[in-house]
This record gives sequence, C-alpha cells and structure tokens, in this order.
Amino acid sequence: MSKFERLKTCILAAGFATSLFGQETPSSIADSASWNDQAAAAYLDRRLDWWMGWSVAARDHETFCVSCHTAVPYAMARPALRAALVERAPSTIERKLLDNVTKRVRLWKEVQPFYSDETSGVPKTAESRGTESVLNALILAGYDGPTGHLSSDARLALDYMWAQQLKTGEAKGAWSWLQFHNSPWEGDSQYYGATLAAIAVGSAPGNYRSTGEIQEGMKLLREYLVQPLASQILIDRVMLLWASTKIPGLLKRAQQQSIIDRALSRQQADGGFSLSSFIGAWKRRDHTPLETKSDGYATGLVTFVLQQAGVGRDQPQLKRGLAWLMRHQDKSEGRWLAYSLNKQRDLSSDIGRFMSDAATAYAVLALKCAN
Repeated sequence: MSKFERLKTCILAAGFATSLFGQETPSSIADSASWNDQAAAAYLDRRLDWWMGWSVAARDHETFCVSCHTAVPYAMARPALRAALVERAPSTIERKLLDNVTKRVRLWKEVQPFYSDETSGVPKTAESRGTESVLNALILAGYDGPTGHLSSDARLALDYMWAQQLKTGEAKGAWSWLQFHNSPWEGDSQYYGATLAAIAVGSAPGNYRSTGEIQEGMKLLREYLVQPLASQILIDRVMLLWASTKIPGLLKRAQQQSIIDRALSRQQADGGFSLSSFIGAWKRRDHTPLETKSDGYATGLVTFVLQQAGVGRDQPQLKRGLAWLMRHQDKSEGRWLAYSLNKQRDLSSDIGRFMSDAATAYAVLALKCAN
C-alpha cells in the first residue's frame, strides 16, 4: 500500500475524524472490541455538558468559553464516534457547542472577549480575541468538512481570524494568544495557536486555502511556522506536522520525517509516550515533579498525527503506541488519563480531568483512524 493510499484510509474532514473509508486490513490495530467507544463518547459528552453549565465557564450573552482542554478536543473527536452510537447528525451536546460558537461569531462585534483588559489586565483582550478567532474557525470549518461546502458562519469565523492575525513584530504571521502560564495550551503557546490556524485553513472545504484573498495571510503564516521550527518544543512540532498534512508544501518531506523520527525516539518501554518528554524545560508552578509515565494525551496525539503524516499502521512503533491506548482506557469512565503540566492535581476532580478530556479525544481520533 502506498503512502497516499494509507492516508486515504483515514480521511478526517476538516482535520476531524468524521468519516473513515477503505476496507480493514489484517494489519489494522484498533479492533472495536478492544476498547469501548460508547464509553468514550459518554465520557466526552458528560464532560462537555458539565463545562457548558459550569459558572466559571460562563461568558457574555449567555455563552460559554470555548476551552482548549475540553471543548476544542471534543469538537475534533466526537463526530468520529457517531457511527458507534448510530447517530446520523450531531448529538444534542454537540449542537449546543456549535450553537455557542456560531452565536459568538455572529455577535463578534458585540460580545465581550473571554477575558478583558479591565478584569484580567492588559493584554488579555487582544489575547482572547486572537485565541477565540482561531478556535471558532477551527470548529466551524471542521464541521463543514463532510458537507464539502463552507457555510457563511464558518467563512465569517475565518474572516475574523484573518483580521486578528499579527502583521508586524516578532510574531508576525501568528495570533495573540492567551498566556496564563498553563502549558500546553496557554503557556508560551503562541506557536501552538498558529498551528491550529493552519489546520483550520487547510481543513476548510472547497479548497479554501487557495483562495486569493487569504494568500497574503497564508504567506505570513507559513513564514512564522517554518522559520523558527528548530527552536520549538517537540509537542508543538508534532502539531506542525499535523498542519503540514493539511497545507501542501508547508514542510518538506525531510522536515516531516525529522519530526516523525524525533517523536518516535520519545517512545517509552511500555509503548506509550509521556507529554513530559515533549515540552522542553517546562516546570510546574508548584515545584512538584512532572509525571513521567506514559499518558493518553501524548500517546493519542502522537499516534494520531503519525497516521495523518502517512506512517503505516504496520510500523512497529506506531502499532505499540496504538496497543498502549487500547490497554489503558479506564473502562469504568471511558477516559484516558493524562497529567497536568502546571500543578499536581487530583485526577478525580473536575479541574484535574481537563488533561484527560483532551487525552480521551486524541485517543479516540488515533484509534478510529487506525480502524
């Protein structure tokens, strides 16, 4: 099977695993009997439902914050579980998320930012607008993917995203990004945010990435992502690898292979990956040691992105990573565990589950892709 054919076995409309096609081969890793996809869906639904009703997440105009840890991964992964639940359309909880994002896009000029300079200090308004514009575009363009048509709301979200792109300064080509010193999404995470923007653009249907009016912005984005590549932490380079599968020519094949090789070199003896080995010199704020055991976030994200980049399912290290995921789902809750990079947290608490929310989403994407 060629690399092109292997890529076709895992089509992710708009970067999300909304549909898979092609016959399962003897080398297929993820047997649906080996992990409980319905339990994973129930966990993700339960967590997003809690997030949408949590008072801390509430925002202006009866909306809620679109969180990097719970809402965004949910939007990426939940459509991949639709077939297992015999669903023909977005679930009620998915619909609430989409309605929330759409409402904030339509009211962009009226709705207050997630965090403002007045309440959280300068430059939180700019950081919030930049971050939200990318996340809104990522979600709405992603859900448009299977239709082959870019909706007016998704196009508006992309327009607002481009309007927030920085045109001058050291970060030219990127977006202002929320900085709360919370890795991996809100702690020195501007580069990560730019990879999400690239995924949003490359995922939008109708060959949106080639439209004339965005080419100046695309040029700046490409330059921002590629020029400082060597200095980025490995987990962000993995995100760039994913983006490069959506934007042809973003990376040369040798650059892609270099990221693949570096990521695989971090595999642990049990077949999994630990996020702690992908984040450079980052330290927890409470001075506790980072968790070094394999976790669902790093293992799910790495095995998912490697498949997107054309690594065959019969590649031994990929097989071991996928096997780790199948062995480590919490059968009682449906989730995969992952650990905070910022503080030692109680994994049974709602805040302590944030990393597991994202881990479960990426584990689902990886295993569904391997099917």
